[in-house]
Formats: sequence, C-alpha cells, structure tokens
Amino acid sequence: MEIELPNQGFVFWPVGTGDSTTICVDADTFIQVDLHHMECADEENDTHEAVVDRLVELLPVVNGRPYLSVFVLTHPDLDHCQGFERLLQEVTIGELWFTPRIFWEYKKDLCDDALAFRAEAERRINAVIAYGGSASSGDRVRMVGYEESVQEAYRGFPSHLLTVPGGEISELDGKEYAGIFRAFIHAPFKDDVARDRNDTSLAMQVALGNATTSGTALLLGDHCYPTLRKIFDSTIDKSNLAWNVLLAPHHCSKSAMYWQGENQLAESLKQDILDSFTEVQQTTGYVVASCEPIPASNQPGDNPPHVIAKRRYEQIANSGFLCTQEYGSDIPRKPIIFALTEGGLLCQTVSDAFNEGNNLAMAVGALRGNYEPPAEHVGFGACH
Repeated sequence: MEIELPNQGFVFWPVGTGDSTTICVDADTFIQVDLHHMECADEENDTHEAVVDRLVELLPVVNGRPYLSVFVLTHPDLDHCQGFERLLQEVTIGELWFTPRIFWEYKKDLCDDALAFRAEAERRINAVIAYGGSASSGDRVRMVGYEESVQEAYRGFPSHLLTVPGGEISELDGKEYAGIFRAFIHAPFKDDVARDRNDTSLAMQVALGNATTSGTALLLGDHCYPTLRKIFDSTIDKSNLAWNVLLAPHHCSKSAMYWQGENQLAESLKQDILDSFTEVQQTTGYVVASCEPIPASNQPGDNPPHVIAKRRYEQIANSGFLCTQEYGSDIPRKPIIFALTEGGLLCQTVSDAFNEGNNLAMAVGALRGNYEPPAEHVGFGACH
C-alpha cells in the first residue's frame, strides 16, 4: 500500500490499542510521538501497520540513514514505546523529548523498549552535561518537568533544555521553526506524577502554520478526567487548547469523562469536561481514537476502547469520529492523515462531504495572519 505523507499535517497510524502519531512539519522535518510496532503487523493479512518499517521507507535520508528530527515519548508504557529499540537501530533520531521522573519512580516493570529508551536518554543527558549544554544532532535531548526534580537526578542539566508545563517549544533538533511549528506543553503537573504512571503523560497542543492558515491537534496521552479538568482550569489563554483534531485520551477510554470522585459510590458522567472540549473545538473538529475496533458493548473492568466514550465523542465532534483500526478496508488499514492546506486542516481520505464547508471560517480567519487569529482560529499565546 502506497502512503504519501503531507508536507504539513498529522498522521495517525493503525497500530491497535496504542499510540503512533507522526507530525509532518515540512518536507524534511518529522516528529514521531510514541510508537507501537506490533509483532503481528508482519503477518500476512494483518490489519495493523508495521510502523517502524513505514517510517524507514518514508523519512528523508541524511548521511545514508533515515532521519527523524524528534521522537517524543509521552510515557513509557509498552503501547507507547514498543519498537523503539529497533527504531533507534534503523533511524537517526536527532532529538528526544520525554518526562523523566517516571524513570526513577518506576524501575521494576519497565518493558525492554522502555529500558532502551531510558538508556538512550541518559546517554544523551550525560553528553549534554559533559559538553556544557550543547550537543549535536543525534545527541540532543529535551526534558519536560520541573527543575528541582530534574536536578535531583541529573545534576548540571541545562535549564534551556528543560521545558516546564505552561511553556512552549518551537525548536526542533537545533533549528527554529517559529511560525511553522509550536508545541504548547500542558502536563504533567508537578503533584500528579507520583499517583499513577499514566499521570506522567506528556500532554500538549501542537500547532502547524504556513503563510495562509494553521491547524492544531491536542495530544493528551493517557490522562484521565482529574488531570484533563486541571489542564482546562489552569490554562488562562484558551487558544492553547484549541483543536481541529483531538486524539482521544487513553485510546478512547471512558475515564476521560466518567469518573468516581471522592465520596461518590460509583463513577458518573462528567459533562463539564465534554463542554470544555466543545468550547475550544474549531469549526473543523475530528476526534481520532487510536485503538482496536470499538466493541458494540463493554463489560465492567474492560480495558479501552470503550463504546460509551465513543458515543460521547460522536456527540461533540463537528466533523466526525474516526478510529484508526476501523478506517477503511485495506490490509493493513490506511493511516488517518490530516494535511494542512489552503482551506485549513483537512482529512485526506474521508469523503468530500466531511471536508467541504467545515474550514471556511478557518480559511477566512487565516487571512489575518497565523498568530493573531479570530476566535475560530488557533492562537499562539504563552499563558497557562
């Protein structure tokens, strides 16, 4: 199956219940957020994509090797890092981003690929410290967290390579992309990381822009309702939450909007978080679930995906709900690709009925410039 990556856009790979998102910044610059390369993807007639193989085929070649500008690990669960060791062997990765605290709080149950990531991250950290805060491509690393905790584990790590939630990043592997790419970091929060491994997830809004328009995606890792609520309550400039594409947290888990609070006997729908997502949704708004086909019903205790979450997302998504493993009938399934065009951020392979008219406000607003748009267009403020 031939796959063509957009010049700018987002690619959500069909990798079962796990995350593998490629951000296309320009023709030579790609970011991979998480990785879930399933062994079964190499079997004949399997519907999952062998994502490492595809990246090796599609990435630009620099000095004889496929080149990936940045690899972002939201958190080191197997369904977010499976295949990393192989990717590292076959691809030159310019820079790593990760939240480090989990690596010194969870040491007994990290999978082999998480251990490989930790070893590579620590190699780069030591190189950066040894060279006084500078490093070349292939040795670069950026941590997301808080200085006091990072300095406890990695004394001497330079502060300019540490991004605190509420900050933003526009530099990729040593090159500045202001006006083209920006990541606004929402989480993890300082007091969340000790509770549950999913609470260490890196959560961010990614904005892509060009001379005429821009588009945004919310990538919120495996966070549940309490942290999602905290993200919305802590973000002063709501343009930092605006989305054209929302990657359903934790693979379409109901925990994003159903929660059992203190003094409650059972979980209940938290309509407030759905309302919050709706308020910052743009005229074009897709929800993407990166997971196996969603069952018609779930039993208590079932892991994600959850059909009750799908139904809630279907109620709020202006442009539709898409599941990576249900997308089309190809073997393997096609990735869900959003391309930034003159008309805004469009899904490349859905019917024209999904796309026509959804981006008019975005296109008109873009005439006012990428970074001072009207309410229907993403802003690039720095307040959290």
